[in-house]
Amino acid sequence: MGPSWGQHPGHWGFPALTEPSASPAASLGIFEVRRVLDASGCSMLAPLQTGAARFSSYLLSRARKVLGSHLFSPCGVPEFCSISTRKLAAHSFGASMAAMMSFPPQRYHYFLVLDFEATCDKPQIHPQEIIEFPILKLNGRTMEIESTFHMYVQPVVHPQLTPFCTELTGIIQAMVDGQPSLQQVLERVDEWMAKEGLLDPNVKSIFVTCGDWDLKVMLPGQCQYLGLPVADYFKQWINLKKMTARTLPTS
Repeated sequence: MGPSWGQHPGHWGFPALTEPSASPAASLGIFEVRRVLDASGCSMLAPLQTGAARFSSYLLSRARKVLGSHLFSPCGVPEFCSISTRKLAAHSFGASMAAMMSFPPQRYHYFLVLDFEATCDKPQIHPQEIIEFPILKLNGRTMEIESTFHMYVQPVVHPQLTPFCTELTGIIQAMVDGQPSLQQVLERVDEWMAKEGLLDPNVKSIFVTCGDWDLKVMLPGQCQYLGLPVADYFKQWINLKKMTARTLPTS
C-alpha cells in the first residue's frame, strides 16, 4: 500500500504519512468495534455495517472537534501515533455525536468506511486473502449511512479457514464457500460506486480505514498476487487512528 494519505500525493495534495505494516490482528475489526461500543455504553443497533459506521462517526467527530478545518486540509497534517481502545472507551460516544453538527463543512461529500477481514493463522499464512469486503457510505455533512456494500469473498489459495481465523474474525467456512472471487467482488464494488454516484468527478469521496493495513498492504498485495489492477479510488484514504490519536488525552 501507499502512504496513509494516498500513493499519489499530487492528486489530492496530501503529504505522505506512513506507519508500520500490521497484521489482521492489529487492525481494528468488528469485534474490537463491538468491545469499544459496549465499553462506551453504546449497544449494537444492527450488525457489522451499523456498528462500524457509528464507531467511525464517533472517531471522525472527535478528530474534527480538535483539528477543525485542518483535519482534511491538503497541508500541515502532522504524524499521529496509534490509539488504544481503552482511551476510546473512556470517552462519551453520545456527546461527541451531538457536537458533530456544529463542525465546519468538510471538503469531502462522502466518507467510505472500509474494514477487511482476511485469512490468517499462527504462524501467519501467505498469501493472505480477503474474505469479507464491507464498505459504508457516510454523508460527510450528516454522518448518516446512505448506502452499504457487503460481500464475502471465497479464498482460493487457502480455501479452508483455520480455527484461528474463525475465532479472530467470526467468519465460518459456510460464509465463504461458494462466494464470488476477489476479482468478481471488485467488479461489483465498481458497479456499486457508479450506482452511488461516487465516480462522478464532481463528487468528492475518500476511503476511511482504522490503520493502513487494509489499503496499503492487504488489497494491493492480493491484487498483485492475482495480477489484478487496483482502482485509483483505493489509492487514497484517511487513516483514522492517526487522525484521532491526538484528540484523546494522554492520561
